[in-house]
Amino acid sequence: MEFEIKPQSRFSLGLQELWTYRELFYFFTLRDIKVKYKQTALGVLWAIFQPAIMTLLFTLGFGKMISANSELQIPYPVFALSGFLLWNIFSSGLSNAGNSMVNNANIIKKIYFPRLIIPVSSVLVSVVDFCMAFLVFIPVLLYYHCSLNFSAIIFIPLSVILAAMATFGLGTFLAAVNVKYRDFRYILPFFIQALLFATPVIYPIEINSNKLFQLILQFNPMNAPIALFRAGISGYEFSFASIVSSVIVSFILFATGIIYFRKTESYFADLA
Repeated sequence: MEFEIKPQSRFSLGLQELWTYRELFYFFTLRDIKVKYKQTALGVLWAIFQPAIMTLLFTLGFGKMISANSELQIPYPVFALSGFLLWNIFSSGLSNAGNSMVNNANIIKKIYFPRLIIPVSSVLVSVVDFCMAFLVFIPVLLYYHCSLNFSAIIFIPLSVILAAMATFGLGTFLAAVNVKYRDFRYILPFFIQALLFATPVIYPIEINSNKLFQLILQFNPMNAPIALFRAGISGYEFSFASIVSSVIVSFILFATGIIYFRKTESYFADLA
């Protein structure tokens, strides 16, 4: 009997192999959650406090000004909190995924398993944090007399999927780059912080009349998830063209991340 071993396509997710090792998703994700909240008094409650505190600070500091200079369809605290819930998937997931290969260097050197499991598990941790933080979102909606539309059944899960996809694409790319060029682990926090202000989290796209600035926000991969998430709240309106532009960028990042990760994963064990 003869066996022919061929390398997987660079764009391939290796779904069959990932399914074979599917239990590792659970173990890596659970391990990362335990490590993240180990020896903390509040534990997973930090996933709730982070977006809540950020929303409070921006509401007190800029809420009235932003509301006065834009036509928000929902109260500003609801607007800001909905943005931070999705943004935390991206910021936390990108930070964890970007450093995931370096942080798991010892495991990579010892045993074989699909390397994509590591950055995917890092992103899944941020999705778990979102689910915890979403618990505080419901009381805020009730307090401000906002309601979830029937469309929320579609829009909210879709927004989480798109946010995770954008995070995974860019996260896998940075994870692979970070193995070879360790400078990126220092650049990453600054990059995430700067990107927050280029994302419609704390203000709507139309608040600035500068066309170039609006274009940057529209093509931001997190624009679509945040807009769709808000669309499930009291019928918040969004631009379909803006959503399409953002989703296209997400798919480009997704494809680029996989291709580069597959191209470079052969020497992860040597460089990690």
